Amino acid sequence: MKFLFAGFLGLVTLGGSAVGQPSVPQRPNIIYIMADDLGYGDLGCYRNAGKTIVKTPNLDRLAKQGTRFTRFYAGNTVCAPSRCALMTGKDMGHAYVRGNGGGDIPLRLTDTTMATRLKREGYETGMFGKWGLGNDTNTGAPQKQGWNQFLGYLLHGHAHNYHTDSLWQVKHSHLSVRHISKSDYTHDLIMNEAMSFVQTNRAKPFFLYLPVTLVHAELATTTENEKPFLTPTGKSVFPETPYLRRPNTIFKRYSSQPNPKAAFAAMLTRLDSDVGKLMTLLKTLGLDQNTYVFFTSDNGPHNEGGADPVFFDSNGPLRGIKRDLYEGGIRVPMLVRGPGISAGRVSNEAWAGWDVLPTVCELTNTPQPTDSNGLSMVPLLRGGASPAPADRTFYWAFNEGEYRKALIQGDWKLLWLKKPSEAARLELYDLARDIGETTNVAPQHPAKVKQLTALMQQALTPSEHPLFDWSGLE
Repeated sequence: MKFLFAGFLGLVTLGGSAVGQPSVPQRPNIIYIMADDLGYGDLGCYRNAGKTIVKTPNLDRLAKQGTRFTRFYAGNTVCAPSRCALMTGKDMGHAYVRGNGGGDIPLRLTDTTMATRLKREGYETGMFGKWGLGNDTNTGAPQKQGWNQFLGYLLHGHAHNYHTDSLWQVKHSHLSVRHISKSDYTHDLIMNEAMSFVQTNRAKPFFLYLPVTLVHAELATTTENEKPFLTPTGKSVFPETPYLRRPNTIFKRYSSQPNPKAAFAAMLTRLDSDVGKLMTLLKTLGLDQNTYVFFTSDNGPHNEGGADPVFFDSNGPLRGIKRDLYEGGIRVPMLVRGPGISAGRVSNEAWAGWDVLPTVCELTNTPQPTDSNGLSMVPLLRGGASPAPADRTFYWAFNEGEYRKALIQGDWKLLWLKKPSEAARLELYDLARDIGETTNVAPQHPAKVKQLTALMQQALTPSEHPLFDWSGLE
């Protein structure tokens, strides 16, 4: 299926008043694009663009038009808790959803999301991509969590496939199945719907959330997108090790892929291209000067389905990948462009996924949540100093095979790691001197380890869901 962007550009010329700024000033629009499993080093603007294997010119341009943040942290190192932190403003010591395990844990009706808050203020809310915080029968269903429109995947398992017979949609507050052809590339459908949402709601304030599934496994792309990475004879330009489907494992959803490197490169290129098309649409509609655009990832790069983050150097200078609490698992790209955002600026101030909710609330003059662990970073976005106190801490916890906790205060980072039936291990890193976490300096700084261990214990509150009660592992 070909992308229908040209059709949208054709529509904006109809009716006369569609082009240009709306005649009545309105509150700013919010677009939050969250890639899936995109690494810190996957974008040229976070590296020397001339040395990256896959070029990302549109995202690099977005960075030049706004501010690039070098110390933005995802809510957690896997999909569901990272999304929960974003939507509810809770860190991993307080969030209701703290892991992926046990299936898809739904948000409760008491968990007020970013979409719900903006909808109350008159925003049209649209989500296109992967939800992952509820299904069609429980309290986490998207129409119950503030979304006026939706097209995509409800559950993480379903989102592993780019060719399926159905997606879910919300229209007029009703959730239903949308039957599609397995020949369709679902990312096409998702992006077409997102573009249509912007076009339809250009005259009113809107919140567009784009949790696209690229570049998550399975590694699947379109013939057109893969062409630049194939020779005239159809062979990959990269050294390939074909990926074979593993039907009797947890990876059984991933299809075989003869050219996994070419597929990944095509997926990343497509992601970059679509961001460029969205930015062009905003400019054509006259919305680019009244729209805040955020671009980030839900966690670090993955190595599933044939993906090779080592070959692509997807974590750049960082150690670790998805499911690690080393920097490579949680430090992700963050680009922000919009009114009052300095162009071409680079900020090294630390902030995290749970800060986005209060930040968006301030940008849109929406009442701030009273139960968030986050801080509004609007002063930082506008070129000022971070509003965070110097002693602010960031906390994560994750339990899959190994119980991991991490706490950052300033440039110090403490990791607490414990495998079943083994004693806990403590690792301390000075990120100012050792961004790659190569040298554990815990033995040289016992007082700092003691201090951060105490803060780590204070950061954790008992889980309200039994699946995330890890107190017996302490």
